[in-house]
Amino acid sequence: QVQLVESGGGLVQAGGSLRLSCTASGSIGSIYRMGWHRQVPGNQRELVADITSDGSTSVADSVKGRFTISRDNTRNTVYLQLNSLKPEDTAVYYCAAARFYYSPFGIWGQGTQVTVSS
Repeated sequence: QVQLVESGGGLVQAGGSLRLSCTASGSIGSIYRMGWHRQVPGNQRELVADITSDGSTSVADSVKGRFTISRDNTRNTVYLQLNSLKPEDTAVYYCAAARFYYSPFGIWGQGTQVTVSS
């Protein structure tokens, strides 16, 4: 079973940038879809961006033009570049994997906190 570990979160001022990393304990080459979600206490978890094994990406409207997802299969790592951060981007960010095209996100990391100060 692949395990996911996120890193790169922290405290940043509005307008700043962060890069989150999600490193898998095993190969992600065969995993169909990797995604970044975020959650604010009291709210539902929100899919921010995802990327398929062929490199196709999708990004939520709320972060389009500011966040970019990428994956490096040689490093078993998925990245989320966060630019032009806003206070409303403050959340715990989770990495997740969907092994097959018909699978839900079933493998989750422990999350990394991103806090954006105004």
